[in-house]
Amino acid sequence: MDLETGVYKNYVKKESWRTVLTLAYQSLGVVYGDLSTSPLYVFKSIFEEDIQHSETNEEIYGVLSFVFWTLTLVPLLKYVFIVLRADDNGEGGTFALYSLLCRHARVNSLPNCQLADEELIEYKKDSIGLAPKSSFGSRLKSTLEKHRVLQRFLLVLALIGTCMVIGDGILTPAISVFSAVSGLELSMSKEHHKYVEVPVTCIILIGLFALQHYGTHRVGFLFAPVVLIWLLCISAIGLYNVIHWNPHVYHALSPYYMYKFFRKTQRGVWMSLGGILLCITGSEAMFADLGHFSQLSIKIAFTSLVYPSLILAYMGQAAYLSQHHIIKSDYRIGFYVSVPEELRWPVLVIAILAAVVGSQAIITGTFSIIKQCTSLGCFPRVKIVHTSSKIHGQIYIPEINWLLMVLCLAVTVGFRDTRRMGNASGLAVITVMLVTTCLMSLVIVLCWQKSVFLAIGFVFFFGTIEALYFTASLIKFLEGAWVPIALAFIFLIIMCVWHYGTLKKYEFDVQNKVSINWLLSLGPSLGIVRVRGIGLIHTELVSGIPAIFSHFVTNLPAFHQVLVFLCIKSVPVPHVRPEERFLVGHIGPREFRLYRCIVRYGYRDVHKDDMEFEKDLVCSIAEFIRSGSVAPGNVNEDLVKDDDKMTVVGTCSSHTEGIQMSEDEYDADNKEAAGPSELKEIRSPVVKPRKRVRFIVPESQQINSGAREELRELLEAREAGTSYILGHSYVKAKQGSSLIKKLVINIGYEFLRRNSRPPTYALSVPHASTLEVGMIYHV
Repeated sequence: MDLETGVYKNYVKKESWRTVLTLAYQSLGVVYGDLSTSPLYVFKSIFEEDIQHSETNEEIYGVLSFVFWTLTLVPLLKYVFIVLRADDNGEGGTFALYSLLCRHARVNSLPNCQLADEELIEYKKDSIGLAPKSSFGSRLKSTLEKHRVLQRFLLVLALIGTCMVIGDGILTPAISVFSAVSGLELSMSKEHHKYVEVPVTCIILIGLFALQHYGTHRVGFLFAPVVLIWLLCISAIGLYNVIHWNPHVYHALSPYYMYKFFRKTQRGVWMSLGGILLCITGSEAMFADLGHFSQLSIKIAFTSLVYPSLILAYMGQAAYLSQHHIIKSDYRIGFYVSVPEELRWPVLVIAILAAVVGSQAIITGTFSIIKQCTSLGCFPRVKIVHTSSKIHGQIYIPEINWLLMVLCLAVTVGFRDTRRMGNASGLAVITVMLVTTCLMSLVIVLCWQKSVFLAIGFVFFFGTIEALYFTASLIKFLEGAWVPIALAFIFLIIMCVWHYGTLKKYEFDVQNKVSINWLLSLGPSLGIVRVRGIGLIHTELVSGIPAIFSHFVTNLPAFHQVLVFLCIKSVPVPHVRPEERFLVGHIGPREFRLYRCIVRYGYRDVHKDDMEFEKDLVCSIAEFIRSGSVAPGNVNEDLVKDDDKMTVVGTCSSHTEGIQMSEDEYDADNKEAAGPSELKEIRSPVVKPRKRVRFIVPESQQINSGAREELRELLEAREAGTSYILGHSYVKAKQGSSLIKKLVINIGYEFLRRNSRPPTYALSVPHASTLEVGMIYHV
């Protein structure tokens, strides 16, 4: 499964107007599903308990004014005009901001970083010149790089935002679907509808999560039309209510009504902010889903359709309520009461579909951000299934999917009302926004090289607004807001324990690695039996020889004729281009046939399956051998530790002018057809292999005899088969370690390690070709 081509076509898409408008239309179903369904529950959450509307309409007008200015300042001003510009090579979200900071200041938490990683095209810093040494930005950068505590705080801050996004993935489906289904309350009595509302919501949620493994590409074409119809529907109903009930409701858009509202209700304003906050749920998706679209398309969709539709919807509800002060039942104050009676059933169906679409978007977003955390070593390895071979980013994680479903059902059954769900969802949303504001202030100074006063102004203005909403949500801790805090705390503990254990394990590997001098002392024959085939030794090290190799050789003094120390690592960029994927080098003299291969992936990259990966790996080693024999002075080299010369070699698709590999079944009775005159083949002399492997080399490239022999031996090894040698580690805290460290390593990390996927899970390594070497790590 090779999605790389699609990724880079998407990355370099032309910004024609047709393309932009198409992307803007498609973004409706992916980006704005959650934000567009917020009118279902905002007014109901505000007026259900916190405040009561009176004949003067000051409360109605005040709430409408708060909603209007919140929508204007946060999604429109902050995200559309500022935050969207802080993309990481077209990608957005919390980890995109953290990735930017890692590249502009050395605060990266990944342990196996190399100088060669900084030569990646997407790693390059912006063209803006570096700030002078006396600037505040330079001082801030040096401070962050010197103090380990600040680096850890920055990572924890990013992880808190990530945990709240996961919490939002649990709460948003619950409140969206529950609020949509609540329209049934208008067709039956309160005593009956409460027995129907929760079961129907649970059935829809179970169906939604059960269908995740099919992927959204099968029904994705329905997403944008559903949200478009929903937005047109709520804007039309809102416009009708304004004209029919109160044409002067637009006066409430003045901030003066916020002041009147505050003066009259005082504490009631503070309590109602938690409900008002719900009008911007889903705003973060504009930035988080940026990688699937473009800045311009998201801006056009929001400013031309989503923003005016939401404003009209809220104005329409306010206009209706301003003329209906006495409502027979409090539970009838929701969205559906302002819908004309003859339209309620069609609107109910559209609302449920829109809620399902919005929930689908946040679930997919949760899968995506967990994949990013896994790539950066901050979450236990899980099974990642790519549900589409054509559309990048559509993934499914079974373990997370069922966990989200169980927690989502628990929230629905446990709360059974919009108010407490809204309190929980509001706190999760505003926490993510606060984290984004904090990280953005650092991006403004370190990445954009702007004035520190601009960063302070950004934090002060938007941070103050969001802090007000945060405290208002926190006040309702016992009324539902404790849920996202509890969920975030659990996920944060898991992430921190996994990250700490991973770092300690890597430090043990570095301290106990075997030097190349030890290998050279064994001589060319290594004093060991060499068997046919390729041996891939998986290691996290980018230099030196892992301890598992010496442990393996001590217990079994034989290994393969071609040995490759394979390191699959992540780098803090969204994508690594195919031509920069592999770093290949010799270990020791050429006749040893020992290679180091470092495979680099970005945090949004798709890993290939095992057959394609093996082919690319062997082809990259062959191209390294060829390029070294033709023009060793012209290759792109980088010196790493232990003086290993590593050469950047791309995949088969990226070096079409270099060596290509062909594999087919061998038939001894048929003679080979002569190849094209400009190509020549290097074949293995084995009589009857199960598979014939050929390297096709351009005629123009002259290869010396030593490289030709090396290529021939590589062919023989490939035909004989590939074996994976993996380290099966047991991590334990050292004697004398503190009690906390023993609990974290011996219990926490070991439990997560036993219940997570092995390091090579992405390669689908066949069990028949796997050899595990057990070791105990005392960290």
